[in-house]
Parts: sequence; structure tokens; C-alpha cells
Amino acid sequence: MLPCLLAFLFLCGCSANVQDDSQDKDSASVQVKEVTANINLSETYQTIDNFAASDAWACQFVGNWPDAKRNGIADLLFSTDTSASGQPVGIGLSLWRFNLGAGSTQQGEQSGIKDEWRRAESFLEQNGSYNWQRQAGQVWFLKAAQERGVENFLAFPNSPPVNLTTNGKAFASDGKPNLASENYGAFAEYLTDVVQGVEQAHGIRFRYISPVNEPQWDWSDGGQEGTPFMNEHIAGIVRALNTSLARKNLTTAIDIAEAGKIDYLYTHDDKPNRGNQIDAFFNSGSPHYIGNLSHVGKVISGHSYFTTSPFDQAVQKRKQVAEKVATVPGLKFWQSEYCILGDNAGEIEGNKRDLGIDPAIYMARVIHNDLTVANATAWQWWLAVSPYNYKDGLVYVDQHKTDGSYSDSKMLWALGNYSRFIRPGATRVQTELLSGKTADNTLLASSYLDAANQQLVTVVVNAGITAAKMKLNVHGGNIGNIRSYVTTADENLKPGTPLQPASELTLAPRSVTTLVASIK
Repeated sequence: MLPCLLAFLFLCGCSANVQDDSQDKDSASVQVKEVTANINLSETYQTIDNFAASDAWACQFVGNWPDAKRNGIADLLFSTDTSASGQPVGIGLSLWRFNLGAGSTQQGEQSGIKDEWRRAESFLEQNGSYNWQRQAGQVWFLKAAQERGVENFLAFPNSPPVNLTTNGKAFASDGKPNLASENYGAFAEYLTDVVQGVEQAHGIRFRYISPVNEPQWDWSDGGQEGTPFMNEHIAGIVRALNTSLARKNLTTAIDIAEAGKIDYLYTHDDKPNRGNQIDAFFNSGSPHYIGNLSHVGKVISGHSYFTTSPFDQAVQKRKQVAEKVATVPGLKFWQSEYCILGDNAGEIEGNKRDLGIDPAIYMARVIHNDLTVANATAWQWWLAVSPYNYKDGLVYVDQHKTDGSYSDSKMLWALGNYSRFIRPGATRVQTELLSGKTADNTLLASSYLDAANQQLVTVVVNAGITAAKMKLNVHGGNIGNIRSYVTTADENLKPGTPLQPASELTLAPRSVTTLVASIK
């Protein structure tokens, strides 16, 4: 399919459509003329809560690697420092997801999970006591994140601890929920005990706890810890957890419901009683209504898997999410897990590790759509550290438990174009791209006003193979000098020379560029 030519690209709140990577070869003959980004500071959208990734599963081992290596990885993920030249040291994640293991590691081969890198320890021992020295590698990363300025932490189990599951395993049997209703209270007490215990033993406070993960999937193959739940089960667990947290005077908020794909937030789709979760949990007429509980956050979370291609369908699904979220006053949407899986309508294959720019560009487009169409207030990646041959990691490691080598990826740095500069509390503002002649679906841009730091941050994705020129035209405020940070096939958040506000900026081919301007 040849790319269409548009005289006007409009970024809805704002975004211009981005093209399929497979079309880039056709855009070589299309010359992108100068583009103006019209930014209206008075037209505001959502306020950003965080950008994040999870410690599952490799951090249990990598957290015990030699200091130089584990600190090097932690710097890449969490640091907001810069070198003397202005080069960012890391991507400054603002929330860290901690996987509460179910105890399959203690079971060893008897766990039924063949890959020991996908097993996980539990703080809860078989005799019912707690050992806060468990999950030591993961705890090291918790502390490393805190030392580098991360203030927000979320704990999530993929399964209840094996002490409490119906089959004594950390994965389900025959696609049935692996927690009996009579154990909801015990599961809630366990989660509350962990929140208290980790803070007392290690000085880390979990601001959020997410008690279920992707409840739509059956989790019966033993590939990892996991269990399905129906909406009624989730509501029962959350009610018990709310009671337990309140009884112990904890402030931790409950995050629900980590839907396996965003479709399940607004439709039942192919999973009766496991979908339509916005209505199920936040509509006061629902029998599973839990939106009025004291510890339930006014957030619905879902995963962007299997909904990111083709581009027009990705946009449509995110519009439906945003429209449904808007029916509940004050409700926010968190995109709480994503990596590149599947064949994505032929646009990119999730199999095979790729440290290069192509998956980074694809990822940046997903981030853009989730932020500008679905109005996500948080965007969270899956594996921060991966030993696998998939496009699932930010940092990749050898599959060695005690030592090994590690490599950064362009996906790490492309996420950094957002996470390092769009800090919690920044508000998305309207951005329109006005251009002469350009390829359809090639350029994407969004802007964020950071009043606390007096900055305007604009992120631009150029998915094409030709450069573009762009000027910023800001309404409702005056900007000062602009500093660019560019991720390309050859550069990682490379800082540019400060430019005057009226300067024309070059957008490199196949790049993600962040523009940071002071604002008055």
C-alpha cells in the first residue's frame, strides 16, 4: 500500500497518524517539507502519573551480580543524572513494579514451571512464617531505584502464594481460578503483611498493590506463575484486601485489574464475566462495584498487548478506552504492561531479540497512541531486564545467575525520550502538526507542560526514512531556549546544542526526539 499524501496533519490532543514500518521503503520519494508544531498551553488533557517497568523475572538473579554490573543496569533504568556534556545517564523511570513471587522457586522442579528464570520466591514460607531475606535480588533493585530517586513502587503477584492456592501450584489447573473464596481473606492478609514487612525490613513503601494480573488468560500451561479470575472473584479479593489495609491503617492504593488487553476494559469480547471491567468495577449499579472502597484507586489498568496494529485499529480501540473511562467521573487509565508480542499485523515480529532502532520506533508509536488517544496517565513496560530472545526487554542479559554481560537496547532509550523528561505531574497539552506535503502516518508529536520545573517537553517520532524540519509555535506562554535529545540507530538521547525558540529543528530519519524548552 502506497502512503497517502496529506496537506494537513492533525495530532488529536494531539497526534498525527504514524505509518506502518513496512511502508517506509515507499516514503523515500516523499519529501517532508517544513512542519510547524502548534502547541496550545490552555488546552489541557491528562496529568502524567509515571513511566515504569517491572523486575520480573531476571532481577532475582541479576540483583546478585557483581556491584559494577548491577549498578550499571540500575543507572540505565533509574538515573536522572547527566554527564558534563548533558548526556543522560539513564532513562529515569518514575515507578518500579515489584513481582511478589508465589513460591514456585522454593518448590523447584516440583513447581511444574520448567524455566527456573520464570519461577519466583515468596516471602511466605510453607510453615506460614515470613522470611524478609527472600527475593534478595529483587529487593536490591528496589533499593537501587530508591537511591536513584524513584519514589513510587507497586507490588504485584501473578499468583497467590502456593500455600493458599487450590492445587498447591503457582499456576492454574484447567483454566480455573486457583484461589478458593474462603482464602480471599488469607490472601488479603498476606498482601498486607508484605506491604508492612518490606517497609519495616527494607525501608521501601509500596504506594500501590495490584492483586490480580491478566485474569482473562487461563494460565494452565506452567509457563509461568498465574491464575485466571472472573470479575466476581476480583471484586471479592479487592473487598477483602480493602478491609485488611484499612484495619492496619495502611495508605497503599489497590490497582485493578491489569486486563490482558485493553479491549476487556470496555467489552466482554471473547471472555464472558472477565471483560467490560470499567462497568463491572466502577458502575455503582454493578454487583461487582468496588469503586467506592476506601483503598481502591480511581484507576483502571490494562495491557496494550495484541491491540497495537494495524495503526487505524489501534487508534480506534484507544478511542473506545478513552470514551469509556470518561463515563466515570475522575477515573484514570493506566497502560500497565506492554512489550512487543506476536506478528502485529505484519508490521513487526515479537520473536527474536533486536537491540536496534526498528522495535524502538514501533514502541514509541505505541506509547504515543496510549498517551494521546487513550489518555493514559501511566505507561509501564514489561521486563526491565530480559534474558530471552524476544522483544520484551529494555536491558538484555546473559542467562547466568551469578555473573554475566548486559546490553542496553534502543527500546530502553526510546522509552527514555518520554520517561526521562515527562515527569510525574506534567500535563499533556494540545499539539497540532501543520505541514506541507508529508507521508501519512509518519510523524507523531505530543507536548507536556511541567509547571513545577517550568518546562515544556515535546516528543516527536519520525518513523520515516527521510529527515523533517520543524518549528515550535507556542500559544499561551513564552518559551526560552530549546534543547533536543535524540535517539537514532547511532545515538541514545544525544543532547543537541541549545537553540533559540524560533529555530528550525531537524528531525532525523527513524528517530525519537525530545525537545525541552524553558517556559514562562
